[in-house]
Amino acid sequence: MKCLAAALVAAAVVAGPAAAAPGALTVSVDRSEVSTRLGHAFVFRSTIANHAAVPAAGQIAHLNVLSLRPGVYVDPEDWSSHRTRYLAPIPPHGSTTLSWRVKAVNAGSIGVYIAVLPGDGSPVRPPTGQFVKVSITDRKSLNTGGIAPLALGVPLVLVALLVLVRLRRRAA
Repeated sequence: MKCLAAALVAAAVVAGPAAAAPGALTVSVDRSEVSTRLGHAFVFRSTIANHAAVPAAGQIAHLNVLSLRPGVYVDPEDWSSHRTRYLAPIPPHGSTTLSWRVKAVNAGSIGVYIAVLPGDGSPVRPPTGQFVKVSITDRKSLNTGGIAPLALGVPLVLVALLVLVRLRRRAA
């Protein structure tokens, strides 16, 4: 019996730490909605909890961005430059919290969510957190691209020149 126990311990040492079973990880986020303006950045946090009795090692957290309206193209790399995080092992019944900085690139309704995938490529259903609905208002500006001074200045200069010409004609 001692030989069998020693063999099992030796096999566990060679194989490394046991991975958490599928379904043992959950993802939660600190908010369900964000309202912001085009061009502004916002931060939200996700917590990945390991409910298993063994460490969850080799996990990858990934930020996903999608439009909630048809016809709006979303390029996730524009929204965040750090969308993939390779996680340190999460201890049994422990958790890790990540902060995600996201920049509002398109106006409208956007959804962002976190998925956690095993780094070994196992074909399992990844746990995902509730998505965060992001409402982004378009930034209205009277000075789009710095054109307002030119658009107002040219007519004012022309009016001033016209007034000067008329004053000179009267004086002559």
